[in-house]
Amino acid sequence: MTAPEVAGILLAAGHGRRFGAGNKLLADWHGAPVVVHAADALRRIGAAQLIAVLRDRRVAALLPGFRIVMADSAESMSDSLRLGLAAACADKALVVLGDMPAVPSAHLAALIRACTPDLAAASAYVAPDGPRAGVPACLPRAMFAAAAEIQGDRGARHLLTGARLIPLPPGAAHDIDRPEDLARPHGH
Repeated sequence: MTAPEVAGILLAAGHGRRFGAGNKLLADWHGAPVVVHAADALRRIGAAQLIAVLRDRRVAALLPGFRIVMADSAESMSDSLRLGLAAACADKALVVLGDMPAVPSAHLAALIRACTPDLAAASAYVAPDGPRAGVPACLPRAMFAAAAEIQGDRGARHLLTGARLIPLPPGAAHDIDRPEDLARPHGH
């Protein structure tokens, strides 16, 4: 039996307003642009399809091998997710954020393994009231239509209720929102 086909979806179409001037995805983080770290982790999982949802065409040049979906009119994370899922032709969609450069490929592979045809797998974030599901996450095809109905910036969080939770390794939750986030050491 062959493994189900996986579409790796890199969401990289946010406005990045908190970062200030410049595109945070193009900023250097440990020797490469932020988005390249996330893209390389996604490449290493061996997905049948690689899709990047972008707003800035300069980012596309950094993503050879990815099918580029421009999100010029996307205003929210749900808009980007909808575009990515519409481009996916696979049994599972692994959704990764372009501004999370410290997520290792091993974590992404664990999400794919934990995702079943009727149950999503999500990254577990530490929260005061217990683990909280978030991205990266892997959605089975059965959830694509429901995910396409999501509105606003809350993403697919409500779809991840009941998902198999895979703890993020230490430091993997680091995202780049502000220029000072670039100074944080790799792996912390």
